[in-house]
Amino acid sequence: MALTPDSTILLQLGPVSINATIVYSWVVMLVLVVSSWLVTRRLTSEVEISGGQNLLEVIVTGIRGQIEEIGGERPELYMPFVGTLFIYIATANIMDVIPGFQAPTGSLSTTAALAICVFIAVPVYGIARRGLPGYLRQYIEPTPLMLPFHVVGEVSRTLALAVRLFGNVMSGSMIVAILLSIAPLFFPIAMRALGLLTGLVQAYIFAVLAMVYIASATRVSRGAAAEAAAEDEDGSASVADGTQKEGA
Repeated sequence: MALTPDSTILLQLGPVSINATIVYSWVVMLVLVVSSWLVTRRLTSEVEISGGQNLLEVIVTGIRGQIEEIGGERPELYMPFVGTLFIYIATANIMDVIPGFQAPTGSLSTTAALAICVFIAVPVYGIARRGLPGYLRQYIEPTPLMLPFHVVGEVSRTLALAVRLFGNVMSGSMIVAILLSIAPLFFPIAMRALGLLTGLVQAYIFAVLAMVYIASATRVSRGAAAEAAAEDEDGSASVADGTQKEGA
């Protein structure tokens, strides 16, 4: 029994080997691309919409709502990244019920790649929101002595993201394989159904944690937010005074 799809070599081209992780990752991406094209090619704002568009709107609305609850503002900035993480992981885990298919999320290389994407996205969003000095300042707050601890925390949470998703997906596949050898008729069906639920939960947890990390990096302190609001009010007042003087 293969513990991960990495150990299943499907094609060998000289020194380059194509394993199941690569192939099934592309299969998941192909399914998502084709499904997106089929659903979005005939979008409509009419009362009666297709089932695919209805499902798409439910997913997008749900993701937007979760991001807004966590991030607090402008969820459209984070939806492309966080939504892609959730939909890719959820689709890969759901497709694991197909006989012969191995979820690429059961490979540590895949989960590590996803976690690295989060690791890179956090400072990108943080710098874009707070500026480079403001983002780097959080690493030395409340004292510069906290710098190494903050750095270790960034690395450890990335490792935790990768290992958590990998461990849950791999352990679920192993349990199904063991039960299949013991009771090949009844237990695997129940475990597959449970696996679907677990796969969706893991996708949700991964996406939520990614958004939490991004929100913590982009959150502006209350003092800075108050200063920005005061500057906006002063600017608005100045414009209003100038307008009144011109009218007079």
